[in-house]
Amino acid sequence: MSLPRRALILAASAALLTACSPSPSAPSTGTDAGAPAATSITELDYYADEQGSAAWQKILDTCATQTGIKIQRQTVPTAQMLPKVLQGASSKTLPDLLFTDNPTLQQVAATGALTPLDGYGITTDGYYPSIVKAGTYQDKVYGVAPGVNGLALIYNKDLLTAAGVEAPKTWDELKAAAAKLTKDGKYGLAFSAIPSEEGTWQFLPFFWSNGAELSQLDSAQSVKALQFVTDLVNSGTASKSVVTWNQNDVADQFVAGNAAMMVNGSWNLARLDEQKSLHYGVVPIPVPQAGGKPVVALGGEVGTVPVTSGPAQQAAGKVLSCILSEPTMLEWSKAHAYIPSKTAAAAKFGAQQPAMQAFVDEVGSARSRTAELGEKYPKVSQALADAIQAALTGKQPADQALKAAQQASGS
Repeated sequence: MSLPRRALILAASAALLTACSPSPSAPSTGTDAGAPAATSITELDYYADEQGSAAWQKILDTCATQTGIKIQRQTVPTAQMLPKVLQGASSKTLPDLLFTDNPTLQQVAATGALTPLDGYGITTDGYYPSIVKAGTYQDKVYGVAPGVNGLALIYNKDLLTAAGVEAPKTWDELKAAAAKLTKDGKYGLAFSAIPSEEGTWQFLPFFWSNGAELSQLDSAQSVKALQFVTDLVNSGTASKSVVTWNQNDVADQFVAGNAAMMVNGSWNLARLDEQKSLHYGVVPIPVPQAGGKPVVALGGEVGTVPVTSGPAQQAAGKVLSCILSEPTMLEWSKAHAYIPSKTAAAAKFGAQQPAMQAFVDEVGSARSRTAELGEKYPKVSQALADAIQAALTGKQPADQALKAAQQASGS
């Protein structure tokens, strides 16, 4: 997750943010005159799965060799990352280099614990604007991603061909296809709607593509998007279990043949490729009307340089510059099914990796989850996730669930 698609630990975040003193101006990134250059740095990430961890270690090894700087890596599970980072910000014990889920950048930067990246000669030239926004806090860039991920519609080619169904492009086509593919105890569509950031992340393409905004969760556009997803569940074309399935569970259902289509992320493609009898295709998330462009949420991690010490900060900036170089960016994207953050590199990557082209196509219209709300996003995200659960489980109609979410969000 990049998942994102990763749960934010809201209660811990709020408590720890209270203990931190936000500072809109970051400390200097300069080094003392004559100070010896650092020869090693510490790094923290959450690539704990075997494939992701191995791919990331290779990137770090490449940049350690190129820069001559030893990198002492630490990895924590995704759910532990944000509390650990906020605690480290409070106690001034953050690592020299930090890779964190992009929606958390605002919260961490608000503590004053990060340094602006222009102090290390890192520019945002050539990057997708939405990716730059994801790493920006109060008009300063504190984080940049070497690559991003996103969601698309992944479908079983054999099942669609047997049913005479084309890969859907619009909501009406998705509804009709899912209905036709639902039979013999198998569902037409699978997605995740658990009551956390993961559920919100999976819903946002429908929400944003219909013109809804996070500042107004109970708008007519928002209600229509939630009603569309709710109708898929109520009609039986998507399982009622979507409210308990995380994205790994969704992939399990697809691989097992229990769902003909799924909304899921690019990081699953390596797993699908291992299933030699599975023939899959990937298309952008269907949109409300023909000719529209899907608006998905940007997933992936931003590289940041926390406030530590002068020489270590400069060394971390040097390593980050290496990670953000185009050759390394392409290497990481290929190894972990991410999309390079620079437009030219992404175009090159899509041409080389046909299965990733749909994800590449979506990045141009993708949005940062924090661009509109900044550090207020986690509270709004949780309110929206709760509304999705309430509607899909039948506890409340979509409009009432979203009205309650708007009140709870305080936005």
